[in-house]
Amino acid sequence: MAALLTPDEMGRADQITIKAGTPGIVLMENAGRAVADTVSARHDTGASVTIIAGPGNNGGDGYVAARLLRQRGFQVRMTAFGNASAQTGDAATAAESWGGPTEQATGATVEGAEVVIDALFGAGLGRPIDGAAADLVEAINRCGADIIAVDLPSGVNGLTGEAMGAAIRAAVTVTFFRRKPGHLLMPGRTHCGRVEVADIGIHQSTLETIKPLAHENGPDLWRWAWSPPALDGHKYQRGHVVAVSGPMSSTGAGRLAAISALRAGAGLVTMASPPDALQINCAHLTAVMVRRMNGAEGLSEILADARLNSIVLGPGLGIGAHSRDLVAAALDGDRAVVLDADALTSFAEAPDDLFTLIARHPDRPVVLTPHAGEFTRLFGAAQDTSFKLQQARDAAAAAGATLVLKGADTIIADPDGRAAINENASAWLATAGSGDVLAGIIAGLLAQGLPGFEAAAMGVWLHGAAGQLAGPGLISEDLPAALHQVWADLVQNPSY
Repeated sequence: MAALLTPDEMGRADQITIKAGTPGIVLMENAGRAVADTVSARHDTGASVTIIAGPGNNGGDGYVAARLLRQRGFQVRMTAFGNASAQTGDAATAAESWGGPTEQATGATVEGAEVVIDALFGAGLGRPIDGAAADLVEAINRCGADIIAVDLPSGVNGLTGEAMGAAIRAAVTVTFFRRKPGHLLMPGRTHCGRVEVADIGIHQSTLETIKPLAHENGPDLWRWAWSPPALDGHKYQRGHVVAVSGPMSSTGAGRLAAISALRAGAGLVTMASPPDALQINCAHLTAVMVRRMNGAEGLSEILADARLNSIVLGPGLGIGAHSRDLVAAALDGDRAVVLDADALTSFAEAPDDLFTLIARHPDRPVVLTPHAGEFTRLFGAAQDTSFKLQQARDAAAAAGATLVLKGADTIIADPDGRAAINENASAWLATAGSGDVLAGIIAGLLAQGLPGFEAAAMGVWLHGAAGQLAGPGLISEDLPAALHQVWADLVQNPSY
């Protein structure tokens, strides 16, 4: 269930299925039945249901749901927005099969309904909702009914998650075959409520033809790339991470990354520390080793040991030429590299210099982990929420690195076009140091040999799961310890 289909790809899935012998009206009947089943599961027979149908196939699904709910004993009020006779094709067949009266949809028609089914526009909407349609949407949102959206809440863009003008706020969204990016991307996710995915008769093999590049982030996407420690293994087989500390006044961020890399499963972690920070880092670290580092030259001396196969730098590093030199030293070799925070902002005036350094060793994994502000500074354009998925892909391609664009809907994008959208992050993760923990987790996974995209996606998911376990009021120091239980659940439950 990991694949996400754009609206165009979902249209292709429908057409592939129809060409293979399943009539379109059968798919529509199955979709309408799934909506009716959701209403039946949430409400007692006899409840009042108002259905708002639009002019396309989304409206056709609504007519099918209306017929089935009336047969099940619900009080159904069927309404259509615009010309009720404008339906064509399968939607017209579904409208004819309804067999009951169809009213003109207005704000007044939803008053007093216990349930409203939004079958207005669905995923194919190409322009903002305005005028009378916007008034209707706002009336639906105000009416107090249990709102069930068909496919996508009307007004939500299925590709970008953008709210296009007015947009329905549903309690439940019933979609078909696979979710769309707009179900996960903000602000669309907040409009969808709980999303139920219904099987309407499209065979999974259609994905092999479509080859979608977007996925929901979860174990199905990356579990194959990771293996638990072997009984006859040892710590040196699980990699050695170097975490680079900032100066004495800002050492905490680097330590968070170092400890998190160890919790992520790296066999060993060493903190490379400036001389003025040695004492404070040694006083705070136990399982993490500490080595003296005199600038970029000192870091290169440490990295001359080929066993040190992953490095994370940026948290608390400071901004400027000193940090750019450390990044250049880190990127001078074949080891995996995670660049976060100050390591990224230090190249804001010359991002191509960073991309050139990355390109010198194209076969090693490099992961960049900017939040929205850092993304804007590095890639020269404001992060546009209506274009976030494509922006992340474009940025990954420009940098030649895996990109983790952090937020409530974190996107992991690879230069090859693959992307994953994460959805398990707690709002409590928006706290100081949380990103430092994430950078360390990813570095720890890279040390174990995971490819860049899989390490980044797995790290984001582990970070979100740790946030859920740590719970309300968490601070970043709580996250590494919470990973212990996350790992236990992941290892003990193969179907997690």
